[in-house]
Parts: sequence; structure tokens; C-alpha cells
Amino acid sequence: MPYEWISPDPADQQPPLRELHLWPHRSLPKRGFAAFIGGTFLLLLLPLYPAIGSPVLWGLLPFLMGTLGLLYWAIQRSYRDGEVLEELRIWEDKVRLERHSRHGATQDWEANPHWVEVKLHEKGGPVTNYVTLRGANREVEIGSFLSDDERVDLYNELARYLPSRG
Repeated sequence: MPYEWISPDPADQQPPLRELHLWPHRSLPKRGFAAFIGGTFLLLLLPLYPAIGSPVLWGLLPFLMGTLGLLYWAIQRSYRDGEVLEELRIWEDKVRLERHSRHGATQDWEANPHWVEVKLHEKGGPVTNYVTLRGANREVEIGSFLSDDERVDLYNELARYLPSRG
């Protein structure tokens, strides 16, 4: 699961009762990235083998290496865009959600846990099984980058710790 309940640091002056970290799933870990690019490079060399020693080689080479360069760039861009971390902390007197993104400032939301509602929007949201937290006159999304099944599991876990009226 691309989320995890963290044990609060007892060294904190006021540690939260619960702490949840969420991040986007990575189907290609960074370790596998080098092997994938290397394998793709070798496969792209196959059509060049019969052209060795002919002018056709120089006609094909820029296109094949350009393809490899674009693939490398696209995967690196995907990694950068996926550098998101959501942190939900629950104390007795407040709930705080922080969203850390590579592209902007940290977004945060805070409310009293007694008035926070956890909602699962099965339809009608930007994604299926959309999970939101409502409180302090605001509704915020949580875990929108998770899969449909993971969002349902997240909703069930959040409903254990926060009221669920929706």
C-alpha cells in the first residue's frame, strides 16, 4: 500500500495520537529504471545491426537515439511529478492534513476532530471512490492518487479514527 500509519515520535512535546503518510504508487522503482533504459537501448540497436557500414545507419541512428532520449525524459518527468507526500496527523483536539508537493508550497488544512466528517464519494468526484475530509467550513481531498480499491481501504481506516456521517 502506498500509505502507512506511522508511530509518532515520543520525543515530540505533543505527539499525535495517529499519523498517516500517503504517497503515489511507483510501478517502476528507480533501481529498475537503469535496467529498463539499458534494455531499451539494446533493443533499439537491433535494427541498426544490419545497417552497420552503410549510410542507412546514420539515417536511423538519430531517430532511435531521439526515441531513447524522449523515453528517458518522460520517465524522469513522471518521477518528478509524483513527488507528493500527504501527512495526516490526529490529536485529541485537532486534525491536520499537509500536502507536500514538488511544484508548490505546502498546502495544509486543520479542524477539530469532533466536527470532521470522512466522506466516500463513490460517484461524482474527479475519480471513483473519492475520499474527502470535511471540517472548519472546508472540504479537502485525501489520497486522490491512490487506486480505487486503496481509496476504499483508506476510507475504512479513516472512519475508525474520525466520524463518518456520509
